[in-house]
Amino acid sequence: MTGLLDCNNFFVSCERVFNPRLRNRPVVVLSNNDGCIVALSNEAKALGLRRGNPLFQVKHICDREGVAVLSGNHRLYGDLSSRVMATVSETTGSAHVYSVDECFIDFGGWQGDDCVAAGRELVRKIRRATGIPTSLGIAPTKTLAKIASRFAKRYPAYRCVCIIDNEYRRRRALELTEAGDVWGIGRKLVKRLANYGITHAIHLADRPAEDVEKMLNITGVRTWKELNAIPCIDIDTIEGYGEDAPMQKQICCSRSFGSMISDRRQMSEAFALFATIITRRMRARNIAAAGLTVFIHTNRHREDLPSYFASAYRQLDQPTADTMTIAQAAESAMRSIFRPGYCYKRAGITITDLCDSRHIQQSLFADNADVERRKRLMATVDLINSSSLSHDRVHIASYMPIECVAKCEQRSPDFSTRMSDIIKVNTTHNGL
Repeated sequence: MTGLLDCNNFFVSCERVFNPRLRNRPVVVLSNNDGCIVALSNEAKALGLRRGNPLFQVKHICDREGVAVLSGNHRLYGDLSSRVMATVSETTGSAHVYSVDECFIDFGGWQGDDCVAAGRELVRKIRRATGIPTSLGIAPTKTLAKIASRFAKRYPAYRCVCIIDNEYRRRRALELTEAGDVWGIGRKLVKRLANYGITHAIHLADRPAEDVEKMLNITGVRTWKELNAIPCIDIDTIEGYGEDAPMQKQICCSRSFGSMISDRRQMSEAFALFATIITRRMRARNIAAAGLTVFIHTNRHREDLPSYFASAYRQLDQPTADTMTIAQAAESAMRSIFRPGYCYKRAGITITDLCDSRHIQQSLFADNADVERRKRLMATVDLINSSSLSHDRVHIASYMPIECVAKCEQRSPDFSTRMSDIIKVNTTHNGL
């Protein structure tokens, strides 16, 4: 049996852990630069608010209904996510992380009521250790476990744990699940399936194998098998996890600026930030890049300002994940396209020509000793930053703090990752 643990309204739950005033109150969390709603509480959903709503379009509803509007604090969310996953690992011995708020769990030989009891104990332990409410779906396959977790979250009678362990429960769950709610079926595929009269998961599961193979690709066939309780999805080979995961073709890091930038020095500092973020991701995945593209553009919504868009490519001497090398190449490319007199709203770096950093073809003219020293330097920087309460404790001098790039007017403190933001409890008694 496989379990799928899902943190309920994760971003909102993280905010409520440290701010009890937000409990039982409608809450929304915004995207970068406070543009759109990316997460919301059940109370906010009841008001008609939806994920993706631009804030300016629903601000009157938020003001009228007393909705708490918060800027996203992804450093806080990431830290609490790691604590949830650590609790799962300590309790079950396995936590295959799928996303920031989801992980798969191997329940091994557990069956029936024993499996449910173990699941409820895990949910209780996570809530006690982190304050985050979770839901758990248990089933023979990962796709069915995802469906079960939706029922565990939606219906209180399940007490946070739903299990699909027999044919009746499997068919009943599929009858109540729309095709668009099945893991792996996107909006385009929903429209195609509708042409065949497939609107719910049970319609797809009941189709003969030969029909499914004609209608869908290999991924769709795997989904069909999983709906019929035939395990065929390996977590180690999806979503970039595992040794056998396909190599990414490119990685992009970009931001919309909270305030438009017209100064070249500020733009250089922003690109140093992008280079720092993107190379940290590369080293975590053992990836190196042989080329990069930078781009800058103005605000397309400001018709009163002159418009400009440009990009530039730089080929590197040899594949690398070194922050300083990438930052230097990005700086050179940016300077070649930067034009004074424009107000830039967005910029970014896309790295291309990727390869495994453990198998790099060295350049004939490279100083291999220096390359090895830089690798050790980057490893040391990553170690220091990962062991500290800040991801940017050590960084290149031209680095611009991310808080200066994005607009986050309603951002909560970094309660669990910044010493200055730790909650202070006054225990002084009057007269003592």
